[in-house]
Amino acid sequence: MVTSIDLVYPFTGRWLVHNSPADTVPSHGTPLFATSFAIDFVPVDEDGVTAPFTPLSLVRTQPPDDFPRFGRTVLSPVAGTVLAVHDSEEDHSAYRGLPSLCYALTQRHRVRAGWNAPAGNHVLIRHATGVVVALCHLQSSSAVVRPAQEVRAGDVLGRCGNSGNSTEPHLHVQAVDTGDIAAAQAVPLSFGGRLPHNGEIVVVPDR
Repeated sequence: MVTSIDLVYPFTGRWLVHNSPADTVPSHGTPLFATSFAIDFVPVDEDGVTAPFTPLSLVRTQPPDDFPRFGRTVLSPVAGTVLAVHDSEEDHSAYRGLPSLCYALTQRHRVRAGWNAPAGNHVLIRHATGVVVALCHLQSSSAVVRPAQEVRAGDVLGRCGNSGNSTEPHLHVQAVDTGDIAAAQAVPLSFGGRLPHNGEIVVVPDR
């Protein structure tokens, strides 16, 4: 039985860490959908900013295009076989300030719809050990891989989007023991042998 999996970072550039299992488990506040060890990465600029926050950001939603790093390339964190691809969901508005509170109230509805609803556009990759790695919230129609395709670590999968249960463009990564997410158990993951902490900015040079 596989007890953990070590990955490479699925991107280049600067990304801010949220919901890290290095700080708390379950990392997203619930073990639902095998997310106990999941981690989120938010693309940021050289100042650690996702997008300018203005007074209007407090009271209204923002199109994802307001975020300069919306659409940043997402890479495979592991060698394996593409198990599933879903990229037909539209990228919705980003929610910050008061709109984020209203959006949180609708989360229960998305959870009731099953894993695909909160995951949004995603790619599942099965590693040789049997562990399945999920990369979620991808940009609509951005996937460049298809089921049964073999990929290497570092191959392009798609682009960072704002689909599914997402308040602003970011990438959600989790590892599970089966492709049937409803029946899956969470698998601990690491990146190059360690886990970054919440608030840490990961900088990965171009490969």
